[in-house]
Amino acid sequence: MGKTEQVLTLEPSTELRFKGPFTEVVTSHLKITNPTNERICFKVKTTAPRQYCVRPNSGILKPLESQTVAVMLQPLDVSTADKSKHKFMVQSLFPPPGDIKLEEIWKAVKKDDLMDSKLKCVFEEGSGEAFTKAKTPTDSEAKIPEIQPSTPKQDDDMYSIVETMPQTNAGNTPTSSAGQSATTIVGDVSIRILRRRPPRDGFEV
Repeated sequence: MGKTEQVLTLEPSTELRFKGPFTEVVTSHLKITNPTNERICFKVKTTAPRQYCVRPNSGILKPLESQTVAVMLQPLDVSTADKSKHKFMVQSLFPPPGDIKLEEIWKAVKKDDLMDSKLKCVFEEGSGEAFTKAKTPTDSEAKIPEIQPSTPKQDDDMYSIVETMPQTNAGNTPTSSAGQSATTIVGDVSIRILRRRPPRDGFEV
């Protein structure tokens, strides 16, 4: 059986644009609409979870309901970053009748029941032109390390979901072990990256 076609409507539909300067957090917005008469669960994933904060990164849309998602790019030297690795995927599914427990539903879903849409990231200068050069960060500006997969992966397998939360304790960064989460302080935002074993579909969640 083939893959189910995406029913959600995304605005924008194919790319997220971020307008510099990139020495501070830059936000792009994604509007997700459920045009059907059924409930739909959605989840936002990215290939660069350490570089972005997404709020909300998952949820449930009632029939004909819309949700605006804020995608926040952390300070970045665009001139040296591998921009081809900055992509997003919106996954969705029709939940079963009754009460919805998102975590259990995403664990149990079959790959053929998932719907998805992919968006690339475009970086622009303040004038709106595609970004070609970036300001060289000063010593006081933190650089964000790129994620390098330890082993070659298929394109879809490189997307991860990242949880975000306001910074509450900038002085402490918890350590992590397999199956747990760790909080990384980036600028004015904390990013909690889940470190779990990939599920059957190969995605990190």
